[in-house]
Amino acid sequence: MLLLYPVYFAFEDDDINAVLAEVKRNDASGQPATATTGGYKLVVAASDPKKIASPTITNIQGWLPGLKLDGDSSQLPTIAIVASYDTFGAAPALSVGSDSNGSGVVALLEIARLFSVLYSNPKTRGRYNLLFGLTSGGPYNYNGTQKWLRSFDQRLRESIDYAICLNSLGSLGNELHLHVSKPPENTYIQQIFQGFSSVAEESGLQVGLKHKKINISSPRVAWEHEQFSRLRVTAATISALSTAPELLEGTGSLSDNRRSVSEASVIQSVKLVAESVARHVYSQELKGTNVFADNSSLAVNPSYVRSWLDLLSTTSRVAPFLSKNDPLIMALQKELADHTAEVNIQHETLDGTFTFYDSISGRLHVYQVASVTFDLLLLLVLGSYLITLFSFLVITTRGLDDLISLFRRPPSRKVKAA
Repeated sequence: MLLLYPVYFAFEDDDINAVLAEVKRNDASGQPATATTGGYKLVVAASDPKKIASPTITNIQGWLPGLKLDGDSSQLPTIAIVASYDTFGAAPALSVGSDSNGSGVVALLEIARLFSVLYSNPKTRGRYNLLFGLTSGGPYNYNGTQKWLRSFDQRLRESIDYAICLNSLGSLGNELHLHVSKPPENTYIQQIFQGFSSVAEESGLQVGLKHKKINISSPRVAWEHEQFSRLRVTAATISALSTAPELLEGTGSLSDNRRSVSEASVIQSVKLVAESVARHVYSQELKGTNVFADNSSLAVNPSYVRSWLDLLSTTSRVAPFLSKNDPLIMALQKELADHTAEVNIQHETLDGTFTFYDSISGRLHVYQVASVTFDLLLLLVLGSYLITLFSFLVITTRGLDDLISLFRRPPSRKVKAA
């Protein structure tokens, strides 16, 4: 859709609300702002935007190495837990994406914290490596996930037992969806689904299985797990969304804010994923095993979840505008380093057909403009005042006759013929 008028996005405050209220009143009274009636003039004070030549994206990964038995030189299997952290929106400075996908990021960090406690003790360390990945480029066909996976050597990719991608876990409701690309009857998919279903049933939740076949010829990547599937790695996405949003829709839009995210839903999702992974790692598939019970030292920390949700709900995360040393990236790297080992950070160039410009914010000045009628009246009053003042000064200094002579037509001169 092509708009023939400029569109401005601004933070809500009393001044903006006052302007909007007056505009609404004028429209309701049948007297909208025009050149005759007057109105407002908007001026944005910002430098001309410049094209970003090579926008970058940053991936962050951390490992929790599993326990190897003495004399065992084989590579341990790996479970990957992944979430894309960036957003997209028409106004980049306002695109916080609390649910898409701030909720997935918060869930990943809390799961990493919980398993770091288990893996800190050799007696409770599992015989699985846990790989945590915070990826960028999510709104752009998960371009960062693709480049992150392609940086793995073949041996590492083959060691991944399965990957769980976390996406939009903050919506209210008792139903989550496990999105997969492989056929539902696949043995590995059934194992993952049954593990999640078992834990969900005990928690009063429901998990549905959603299958969507990948179209290799299409560049469109609807879910993050599809990038794994394209490299023949078993993966699934757990989400409160039953269907994938359209390209660049609902991936951090202006309407995605902190109020739309349920803290309780994020905590429920953390328990579900963490417990399912734990049962797989420790081969405890029977019902009744609850590693992360609410009354244990491994319980989910609501304060931790709340603090990260609050941070992400006020932080813009549009990838091309995040520098390599952006405070948010540094904070995520530090947090992952506190709970995992061998933290690595990967900078890549964003692929795609989008063009980005470096100016994302400016100061908006709103001027109240008087009507043309007011200008004409003011001109008339000012002109009358100046004429009166001029006449007064001439009379007081040179007399009335001189004033009259100024307006008297000079006599014509006759020229005699030679």
